[in-house]
Amino acid sequence: MFTGIVEELGEVTAVENLGDASRFRLRGPVVTEGARHGDSIAVNGVCLTVVDHEDGEFTADVMAETLDRSSLGALTVGSRVNLERPMAVGERLGGHIVQGHVDGTGEVVERKPSENWEIVKISLPADLSRYVVEKGSITVDGISLTVVDAGPDFFTVSLIPTTLDLTTLGRKQPGDPVNLEVDVIAKYVERLLGPQGQGATR
Repeated sequence: MFTGIVEELGEVTAVENLGDASRFRLRGPVVTEGARHGDSIAVNGVCLTVVDHEDGEFTADVMAETLDRSSLGALTVGSRVNLERPMAVGERLGGHIVQGHVDGTGEVVERKPSENWEIVKISLPADLSRYVVEKGSITVDGISLTVVDAGPDFFTVSLIPTTLDLTTLGRKQPGDPVNLEVDVIAKYVERLLGPQGQGATR
């Protein structure tokens, strides 16, 4: 489990095509410190498994399903990525509960800079819009953010200078894809209140 608080802005250093999968090598000295084979690291919000690591870099295999459902397939050598290690038991939950399971992708629609922050509008797949509410939480490229406005096919977020400086959202331009993970609690509530969940409580 992650919190959506990005620890490091990493970089893709190699991409190997494995046919029905890809192997990425990524630079991330902070997140690889103390890492072991089999550990999890979130890359732009996608939970990946460390295959090996050395000299501040790690490799991870990404299967076709993940490439199809996320924006990782668009990464090339030199791409910057948001990196986060799983939350340790007993630590503060700085963002919100993030699983690292991408629900879909959106695109940056527009950016409106202000003196001390920036409003970013992001497109939203129709099947995810019911989970996104004003002042609710959403994960964008692995970043825990608060929704400012929520529409039927878009939402906006307000980014502070720290987020702009230390994450990929400071660099994304209109048309660039982003990974989206909605609040898992909303999905569980929908399931419980749906036809299969009705009558289950006493």
